[in-house]
Amino acid sequence: MEANQTLLEALGIEISECSKQRCVAVMPVDERTRQPFGYLHGGASVALAETVASLAAYQYIDPKRQACFGLEINANHIKSVKEGTVQAVATPLHIGQTTMVFQIEIRDQQDHLICISRCTMAIVNRSLS
Repeated sequence: MEANQTLLEALGIEISECSKQRCVAVMPVDERTRQPFGYLHGGASVALAETVASLAAYQYIDPKRQACFGLEINANHIKSVKEGTVQAVATPLHIGQTTMVFQIEIRDQQDHLICISRCTMAIVNRSLS
């Protein structure tokens, strides 16, 4: 996977593991990911959540014939973070032919739950042109 000049690079997201069972990534809580009041931005958490869900869905498709895109995502922000890193873990809840659903837990370095998210991925056929 090429992360150069993508949102992953902009937010400092690093993938540490990705399989059909789970996808794991870490993201720093720094000037790129904080909101103006100094806490982790909820939008950065959602971007991290959709990133691991997208990569997890990619494990199930044939990339020559199919693509996967975020269809819907929700997030509950449970606890705030001001520094360090957060880790997101995506696990599958539903693997279908046209949609997949993943649960994502984001935790801080003390293993506190920061955000819980659910992301539905759309699986589409690539055009043959």
